[in-house]
Amino acid sequence: AWQMTRRTINPTSSASLFKNIKKILVIKFRHIGDVLLTVPTIRALKETFSDASVSVLVNSGTEEVLSGNPIINELMVFDRAIKDLPIIKRYIEEAMFLKKIRTKGFNMTVDLTGGDRSAVLSFLSGARYRLAADLGRKGFIGKKYLYTHLANIDRQKHIVLQNLDVVKRFGITTDNTNVDFFVPEEIKQSIKKTLVENGITEKDKIVHVHPTSRWLFKCWKDEYMAEIISWLIDKGVKVVVTSAPDKREMDKAKRILSLVLKKHTEVKKMRSYEDKNFSTSQPLNFLTSQTSDSNLIYLCGKTSIKQLAAVSEASDLFIGVDSAPMHIAAAVGTPVIALFGPTGKEWMPYCKGNIVISKDMPCKPCKKGMCEGIELRDCMTAIKPDDVKEAVNKILKEAL
Repeated sequence: AWQMTRRTINPTSSASLFKNIKKILVIKFRHIGDVLLTVPTIRALKETFSDASVSVLVNSGTEEVLSGNPIINELMVFDRAIKDLPIIKRYIEEAMFLKKIRTKGFNMTVDLTGGDRSAVLSFLSGARYRLAADLGRKGFIGKKYLYTHLANIDRQKHIVLQNLDVVKRFGITTDNTNVDFFVPEEIKQSIKKTLVENGITEKDKIVHVHPTSRWLFKCWKDEYMAEIISWLIDKGVKVVVTSAPDKREMDKAKRILSLVLKKHTEVKKMRSYEDKNFSTSQPLNFLTSQTSDSNLIYLCGKTSIKQLAAVSEASDLFIGVDSAPMHIAAAVGTPVIALFGPTGKEWMPYCKGNIVISKDMPCKPCKKGMCEGIELRDCMTAIKPDDVKEAVNKILKEAL
């Protein structure tokens, strides 16, 4: 039945507004980190409607950050490859997917995406209650009338709390705002085995460095990151370097490591390592010293999302830029040093014990791809290696 939009006025509205909630659909059509940060909102729904089944709909390629989470009854995946199909076939596939959603019989949808596609899907799902953030005039005309409950959101809050406010405004909440990430035990053991086989012991300090982001304008200077890795090696720290399998990210990681090699002339040879437990058939390349066990382990493009999380969990510290791996490291409880340039503070790591290094500039935050035609952002180049070294010393002071 058609229901006009209600706007929340009283932030302590009662969840008793919602009757006979048996099946809930949460929609998040965004990237990996965005999807992960919805966990507290999902938990609020599960705790409030304890007898209800909670399904979560995400884009393909992002589902791994939620898999294994016991608060989720069903993980549904929308294949983004559909958009590349010929138009008629695409419409057929989308219609079939919509039919699948409708047959589920959802009583409530919670749209945490805010996009046009998710709005239409929420409306056509047949759910009696349809919640979302009030985005004002954003989107097509009449979009807000596809929902029954719109929440006013404080955009200055952390994105975790913005997501939570979509339901909290209507009395659906939780006291536990932790962002959980579940890593299967066999993957944890596989990563530990890899580290041990490369001479890393329980006594060693391990730093996980993920220098890249899918948006390269968020990245730091290659020379600066190489200096930090070299400095860590000089301190006797074991460094594990990762990146996504994307060619641009891997090329950037290789440029950084080539600079490390120039500074560390004692690292002269490369060898390959094959582990059947990894999801790729390609060999894992390690930089090793002729005189000691490996201080630098190269896993760029070689890990799944779960394996990446296991690397962070096995480490004493994570160093990186604004990226999904940064949020994953925070979720598994590893101290994080995050280098932030153009991104707003609402995307900072959501955990205790993290250090965010950022320089104040009048143009921040922004969403531009470059500054004055230069790919490296001024707000990132303003961060110097000494800033990061100081932060590392604070977290690993006993080891260094």
